[in-house]
Amino acid sequence: MTVDALPMFPLGSVLLPGELLPLQVFEPRYLEMVEDLTSSPDLRRFGVVLITRGHEVGGGDERADIGTVARIVDYERVQGGRLLLGCVGEGRIRVRRWLPDNPYPRADVEPWPDEGSDFGSDSIDEVGALVDELGGLLIRSAAVRGIPVPGFPKLDELPGEMGDRVYALAATLPLVAVDRLRLLSAPGPCERLMVLAEALGDVIAAVRFRLSE
Repeated sequence: MTVDALPMFPLGSVLLPGELLPLQVFEPRYLEMVEDLTSSPDLRRFGVVLITRGHEVGGGDERADIGTVARIVDYERVQGGRLLLGCVGEGRIRVRRWLPDNPYPRADVEPWPDEGSDFGSDSIDEVGALVDELGGLLIRSAAVRGIPVPGFPKLDELPGEMGDRVYALAATLPLVAVDRLRLLSAPGPCERLMVLAEALGDVIAAVRFRLSE
């Protein structure tokens, strides 16, 4: 992917590379965007960035400058003229410049692959221990509330490079949008592991607080 004008879909959530993204499209400008993108198999990609202030509908929002390319893998027109999309996150991008929202949001973007950084087994072990601790707390919480708890994968059981593994693990965890954006904005795997450890610490503290009430 080279620097180019890319259709953009600002959302109230953060899409991580490798993550699945279901979308329901109903706003006219985004319906037009999808119609343009699905006119050819080679055009089925758009950028997703977090709305940092404002709303998804109507424009006038403030947007993050780090995002992810989403590829449309499935789409269906449903009642009321809405479109249901199935998308998957691909590479990370940086927004160089926002273009006029005419007829829909677009931006000049550049790819942002992981920057080389070393990571040690200590960081991997720390994240693994925190995930195990969170899982145990959520089992206790679920028992009180009578709901099932999904299991979390192990970093060393996930495919791909370490940077991709951290994304894949993070996608399964109950992280807020700000922490997901921090993960996406980390230069490389080492920094991403540190951000994930810090975010897990915050989630664990919140779950412990709820259990103590």
